Amino acid sequence: MVIDLRSDTVTKPTKSMLDAMMTADVGDDVYKEDPSVNALEGRLAKMFGKDQALFFPTGSMANQTALKLHTNPGEQVICDKYAHIYNYEGGGASFNSGISCKLIDGHRGMFTAKQVVESINPPDFYHSPLTTLVEVENTTNKGGGACWDFEELKRIRTVCDTHNLGYHLDGARFWNALVNTKETTEDYGQLFDTISVCLSKGLGCPIGSVLVGNNDIMKGAIRVRKILGGGMRQVGYLAAAGLYALDHHMDRLVDDHKKAKEIGAALEDLSIIKKVEPIETNIVIFELESHLDEGEFLKQLSDRDIRIIGMGSNKLRMVTHLNYTDAMHERLLEALNEF
Repeated sequence: MVIDLRSDTVTKPTKSMLDAMMTADVGDDVYKEDPSVNALEGRLAKMFGKDQALFFPTGSMANQTALKLHTNPGEQVICDKYAHIYNYEGGGASFNSGISCKLIDGHRGMFTAKQVVESINPPDFYHSPLTTLVEVENTTNKGGGACWDFEELKRIRTVCDTHNLGYHLDGARFWNALVNTKETTEDYGQLFDTISVCLSKGLGCPIGSVLVGNNDIMKGAIRVRKILGGGMRQVGYLAAAGLYALDHHMDRLVDDHKKAKEIGAALEDLSIIKKVEPIETNIVIFELESHLDEGEFLKQLSDRDIRIIGMGSNKLRMVTHLNYTDAMHERLLEALNEF
């Protein structure tokens, strides 16, 4: 039994999801004639109270499209130093949109409205890039699955309105945040101009993200997606997985969160562990004592058929997910206890 906790992207479709995919009603999405894609886009747009939604093969492509829609070359987006758009999208902000990132030194990938104000370049000072967009990530990946305080997000919205800035949410693990808080999709839809939500992480789909927004900002989205290579044909087979997941895989996210917290508690009992980051959702980030070797620790886990991610500097990550079973969980806790 291989226990793979490297990411919640390692999941495979359940039999029921595969059945839904294989029986999907499909058409040519380039002509906007795929009924399953249209149904998924329409459903998500309605959930967030937005005019439009657009299906993408990846979350990075959805985010990169959002950056392009909000900015012009030479401008700047404000984001946290841990932001996925800065660290893990291949430099796409500069390559695709010709923009730079103003990095905020936040806390676990989150920052305050006050820090946003301090990061805005004076619009009449032509020596610096023009600030036009604020981007946040919920939950935060490098921040260990932390969930933003919604009241702080509202305060940042006020700053954006005051300074005429766009507001984008990278919701790669938005569903995990949602089941962990009292907010709704409508709440977030009212707050953000654009939102990307991933279907292939917590919800267990094989592929796919969706970008939502109103007509004024989304009118060029399909053109940008095409430029980035995202014109797709009978993609309804994939959209059907998303529709199935929204119906059947949302409520079970609390199980992933429970298991992650139990892993964290087990790690905190080990003398070899220096620190475990606070655990809110499905990501566990922990740090080995400085005299230990990260590579050797990973090897010892691998020898036990347990796969996790090394982040460097003795920091490691585990992510619970749909395919991480109760039996695997018991085996992992036993293996940790052996250390």
